[in-house]
Amino acid sequence: MTQPQDMQELIRQAAEVQAALQQAQMELLQTEVTGTAGGELVTITMTGGAEITDIKIKPEAVDADDIESLQDLILAAYRDAHNQAGKLAEEKIAPLTGGAMGGGAPQGGAPQAGPGEIPFGGII
Repeated sequence: MTQPQDMQELIRQAAEVQAALQQAQMELLQTEVTGTAGGELVTITMTGGAEITDIKIKPEAVDADDIESLQDLILAAYRDAHNQAGKLAEEKIAPLTGGAMGGGAPQGGAPQAGPGEIPFGGII
């Protein structure tokens, strides 16, 4: 009866994948990415888990008569950083999940992240 040994091997492999996923998630949370806008007039730094850790705004980006442009720059820098976090997550997690992270064409009908959504499916 080789069935029990096969099942034990499958369980062992699943445990290894789970441990590797947990390690990758911890690495993501500890890694920082940076997004910029307006030729680096606005820079946002966040963790791979999408927690903002720093915002820098150069003085020349501030115009009291044009607050809307500054708001647009902040939003664009946030989106850039958030996209970088998503790419980082895909690089770390997709190899462990057989590429089922939603990068490129969706696999298994998984939806792509839309504006304001976590691009890596909230894995963290």
